[in-house]
Order: sequence, then C-alpha cells, then structure tokens
Amino acid sequence: MKTSKDRILTTHTGSLPRPKPLIELILERDRGGAIDAATFEEEVARAVNETVAQQVAAGIDVVSDGEMSKPSYATYIRHRVAGIEPDPRAAEKGRNVMIGRDLLAHPDFANRRGNFSDMPFPGCVGPLRYADRSALDRDLANLEAAASKAKALEVFMTAPSPGILTRFIINLYYPSEDAYLAALADVIKSEYRAIVEAGFVLQIDAPDLASARNNQYRHLSDDEFRKIAARNIAALNAATEGLPAERMRLHICWGNYEGPHNHDLPVTKIIDLACKARPQAISIEAANPRHDHEREDMKEVGIPDDKILIPGVIDSTTNFVEHPRLVAQRIGRYATFVDRERLIAGVDCGFGTAVRREPMVAESIVWAKLRALSEGAAIASRRLWGRAV
Repeated sequence: MKTSKDRILTTHTGSLPRPKPLIELILERDRGGAIDAATFEEEVARAVNETVAQQVAAGIDVVSDGEMSKPSYATYIRHRVAGIEPDPRAAEKGRNVMIGRDLLAHPDFANRRGNFSDMPFPGCVGPLRYADRSALDRDLANLEAAASKAKALEVFMTAPSPGILTRFIINLYYPSEDAYLAALADVIKSEYRAIVEAGFVLQIDAPDLASARNNQYRHLSDDEFRKIAARNIAALNAATEGLPAERMRLHICWGNYEGPHNHDLPVTKIIDLACKARPQAISIEAANPRHDHEREDMKEVGIPDDKILIPGVIDSTTNFVEHPRLVAQRIGRYATFVDRERLIAGVDCGFGTAVRREPMVAESIVWAKLRALSEGAAIASRRLWGRAV
C-alpha cells in the first residue's frame, strides 16, 4: 500500500451513505422480494461512480466503493456463498449476539437504541461453498472504472474476517464453532485473493477482535476471550496465506454505535495479538470518547516497525463535524510514537456499516467530516514536516 515521505495520507473505513433508491432495492432483495436485476446493477454502478468521485473531491487519498452493493459489510456473502439462507432460528440467535454488556448495564439506553440493521441475520444451513463470483466481479469492475475516472491515488475494498462471520452468519449446521470458523476461512479466501489480484488493497474487517468481547463472548473472561481472538487471527492468517502483507490492512473496532461502551476491551489487551495478523496496516478506533485516551497506552505498548497504523481521527457515530485543527492534533499525538511515514489518517468505522433507512450520520455531514479529515491531515503534515505540502 502507498505511504508518503512528505505528507499524511487519508482514508476511511469502507462503507459510505448509499442513495435512497439503492437502499430500497437492497432491503427488498434481502427480504426475498423480486427486484429487477438490471436496475439493481445500474443503481450500484452509478452509486460507486458517484461515491468514488466524492471521496476524491473531499481530499481522500485511499478510497473505496463505499460498499454500495452490500446489505452490510458481513452478511452480503449470503448472496455469493452456498449454504447460507434466511432462517428464523438465525434471526433469534442473531438478536442475542448483538446484546452487549454495556446495553445490559444500561437498559434505559438499550430500549431506545435503533436496530443495527433493518434486515434479519441469515444462517448457515449447509456446507459452505463459494458458488457465484458474478457479484464480486461486478464490484471489482465498478470500483476499477470509478477509481480510474476519478484518478484516485489508491483503492481498497473490504471483506469480512472469518471470525466476524461466525457472529453475523449464525451457525446452524457445523458441529462446532472451530469447524465453522475453518469453513468460513476456506470460503472467504476466494474474495481476499480476488481483491488483491485486482490491484486493490484488501481491508479485512475484524470487529471480532474487540467488539465481540462485549457481546458474542460476553460470558468469557478477558483471558478466555484472548484465546478466541488468537484462534480467529490464526484462521485469518491461514485465509490470507500467500498474499503480500503490504497489500492488506486490518480494521478493528468496538462496535459502530453511539452508546456507553463502558465494557469495551482495552486496546492494550488486543493490540499485541492484532500485530501477529499478516496484514501490514492496522486500523483502529481512536476518536470516540471511550478510546481517544488509549493513544497513551499505545505509546507504552508500541507498534512494530513493520506495521502501519491507521488511527481513526474522525468519529463515525455522531453528527459533530470535527474541526480540522482537532484532527491535526489527534494525528500529531500518534506521530509522537509512530514514524510519520507509517501513519495514515482514518475514520473510526464505516458510515454505512449496514443498510438502514435512517443512518446514524446524515449524508451531508459524512462528506463534511471527510473534508475535515483531509484538511486536518494537511495541517498535521505542515507541522510534522515543517513546510508547505
């Protein structure tokens, strides 16, 4: 992936606001309704073209397709992988794994919190097999065309980690979670390889390394959870075997919602394991009020010299637009212990993690936040290099 010797590059975490007509098509399709395939593909291509152009116009260096075609960053694989179907049992279990310890501690907040998504969780009901590459190939082609037209500096595409798929695709078939994880790793590696071979940076979304401690594995101790995380990283490394580390980045988050987060796993209890994952770059939440302070802890622990850090310097859950000087300050704090050439300024998480009719952050504000990101990175660059850039 690209780095810079004279300025701080900018990126985000993948998902961006989808146009309302496309949202309705995605929701209808995932509920089993009949949609016109040609219309859907036209809407997706148009949306990718527009969102890539907007990212470049906002000053973002490393852009994505905004996950325009996907109902969520994880559950979209049900349209590509055989053995995954809607199932009432999965929907019920899915609701349970979304309940975090912070929500249990604050039921008054939990009762008024909106749904993660407007769609139920699918279930794994049979042996997994990557059955249809057509949607993946269209996503790759749409992104390539849009990035070429907009003259993007670099391009990334997201795919879920095997571990997070155990949470969002509910196992109703495999005899154990270990067996299920292995099957997921084997099937998702097809996407990993295709994204890298297309010339894009592969971002592996792995909230299972942090967020899952609060919900899916809330019954475990921190030490027991670390064993799960280590197992999941081993599966991820197996799925990426043979792919160049410098063509991959890993995103870790604690759940992309505005809430208490007062039971989140500290970054110091997971960053050492995350650094054992094969991707060269690590993207972390660093702007939200529950984790902003952890730069001090990260400084104590340190980041290996062969890793690139992508701290989130923009929050993805509120409608505050960060001041560019605050963005620059946040970047500068990380530059005190990570070489400036190994820093890329990012966003905490996605702005369209799962399709909802009413997103957490208004569309116009998303673009204002991304402009603040690029403006703040320019300020930080002037301070860090001591000259105009």
